[in-house]
Amino acid sequence: MISADGLQTRAGSGLPPEILAGPEATVVQRLRAAGALVAGKTVTAEFAMTAPGPTRNPHDRRHTPGGSSSGSAAAVAAGLVPLALGTQTLASVIRPAAYCGVAGYRATHGRIPVDGVIAYAPSLDTVGCLAPDAGALATAAAVLCDGWQPGAPPGSAPVLGIPAGAYLQQVSPHALAAFRSQVTGLAAAGLTIREIPAPADPAEIGSLLHIITRYEAAQVHAGWFAEHAGRYQHATAQAIREGQLLARRDYDSARRQQARFRADLAAVMQREGIDAWVTPAATGPAPAGLRSTGSPVMSMPWSLAGCPAVSLPAGRAGLLPLGLQFVAAPGRDEQLLHWAAVFERALAEQRG
Repeated sequence: MISADGLQTRAGSGLPPEILAGPEATVVQRLRAAGALVAGKTVTAEFAMTAPGPTRNPHDRRHTPGGSSSGSAAAVAAGLVPLALGTQTLASVIRPAAYCGVAGYRATHGRIPVDGVIAYAPSLDTVGCLAPDAGALATAAAVLCDGWQPGAPPGSAPVLGIPAGAYLQQVSPHALAAFRSQVTGLAAAGLTIREIPAPADPAEIGSLLHIITRYEAAQVHAGWFAEHAGRYQHATAQAIREGQLLARRDYDSARRQQARFRADLAAVMQREGIDAWVTPAATGPAPAGLRSTGSPVMSMPWSLAGCPAVSLPAGRAGLLPLGLQFVAAPGRDEQLLHWAAVFERALAEQRG
């Protein structure tokens, strides 16, 4: 999805690579300038949507690594690279990080430049990264983010909020039990944790995201799809066709509701004194098979609001990792990544 000089950009698709070619992305240029070496491209779900690629989970190859940043998470988990870029529109960095047992960070929407990155839904698309631990994420974020403030004071210990209600009811029983245990460990480490009613109905959030992503994807792919529809995988083509059928007024209404949700979320955090939310990073461990990249629902509210998020490894279900997600208010990336190191130490102490 991300253009890098000397390497074809294919977006996991069968489209002619020359029509996807373009100048090197700013994020790649920034990493090169900081001394990074580009080892290669990784597999993505087609156009970062839902049609999965061939990558398998390094912890158990019978399971998905998640998507759409599947190859990026698997490459870090397998020890092939110490850092990989990914993109997230719904859950495409946080979920693969959780499934593959690595640390993942998605920036505040608009905080990292997206030029040179093939769009999925521009009002939601973010660039993120995956690495072995929180410290590596912070090092990369300082290079990638616009206006990074290295000395930004973290303030006092953060107050964490658990979004109770229908949101957590989407989590599998085993993963929910693990989450409760992890939260107990964070509280034992001295962190203040409050349970707050979830700020919105998951079904309503899903409906808004469906309209926004489908409509914007149809706009992004209008020219390519008109000429190369037969080269798209079925799931991607279906999503684009659904977007073509949506009315502009429905899209505009969804965008207005998106803005209201973001404002309502900020108000809840301020009223309740919440610095960051803590949630499962996924509904459970990576599902078996490669036909699906798993459910994005644990990331969907925060992606709709444009919030920065971090996933940290937190326990296992058999061979497969579980992840814990921390979400801050938009623009608080520096604080979130500082706190992530604190959370990481607390989780390590809990594992003993």
